[in-house]
Amino acid sequence: MGAVRGCNIPEDLLYSVDNNVWVRQEADGSATIGLTAYACSLAGQIVSYTPKKVGKSVKKDKSCATVESGKWVGPAKTPVAGEVAETNEAVAANPGLINEDPYGEGWLVKIKADDWDGDTSDLKTGADALAAFEAKMDADGFGGC
Repeated sequence: MGAVRGCNIPEDLLYSVDNNVWVRQEADGSATIGLTAYACSLAGQIVSYTPKKVGKSVKKDKSCATVESGKWVGPAKTPVAGEVAETNEAVAANPGLINEDPYGEGWLVKIKADDWDGDTSDLKTGADALAAFEAKMDADGFGGC
């Protein structure tokens, strides 16, 4: 597990650094998407989660869910295009799971990706992701998680 300024950044995931989201390809070919620990720290405690409906088509870098905290409301932008295959019922019941376990139980949606290889070619992983988040945190004036 990598970390930047106290924010966990697992090095085995793919990241859209600009959108503060991660994606992981599952064994069945679906793509699980969630917010980064950095996004959770910026937003504060998440109080609402409204995913796109199962069966809905989503475009790369467009909203797959809306999340709301005490100081922020905004889209979670998917790093891959496709069809929403599953939403997280546990997070619907307890949006705070996003903060508590952003890379595990706090995932947002699962998508049947249209073009996994094409959509993920510009995403960061491993040391590249850690360096990119360090640069983003510098630019944002972020002190740490």
